[in-house]
Amino acid sequence: MTIEFALQPFPTDNPFPEIEIIGEIDRQDHLLSIEYQLCGDLHAVEIPPVAVQPSRKHDLWETTCFEFFFVIPGASDYWEFNLSPAGDWNVFHLDDYRQGLQPELAFTSLPFTLDRQPNLLSLALELDLSKIITESQPLEVSVTAVIKSVRGEMNYWALTHCGSIADFHLRNSFMIEI
Repeated sequence: MTIEFALQPFPTDNPFPEIEIIGEIDRQDHLLSIEYQLCGDLHAVEIPPVAVQPSRKHDLWETTCFEFFFVIPGASDYWEFNLSPAGDWNVFHLDDYRQGLQPELAFTSLPFTLDRQPNLLSLALELDLSKIITESQPLEVSVTAVIKSVRGEMNYWALTHCGSIADFHLRNSFMIEI
């Protein structure tokens, strides 16, 4: 079942030019598909140039980056996925809330597609979950994005913001059940 989403900026972020982030997520057996669409005035968004050879990199969230997190209901450990419009990526496994962050070595590549048009940036990923979980395990997912303006301002977008500061790791923000 495909679930559509619309991300919201953190309420206290600096006002951002007219943009929206929408998309959809779907899970069929062991395959998870997610697509983000960043729409609007992309001239005001810092979008990193496409990498010649996309690779696993750290600190992708320091500029515009699409992210999602998932957990098996009732478990304390969870995964974080970072996808840069440059084509670079990373996957982390955490033992508990912001604890034990380690690269998830089950993934040696994370190929996703990018389509950039004047007022639209689309990013789509199809992920084989069988590398880390069984297909019968349900998931709770949080979909997020970090958007950096060309002025250097950071904006944090999520399905919901559950804390007094922008924090994508808060478990009660893992709202999509698939």
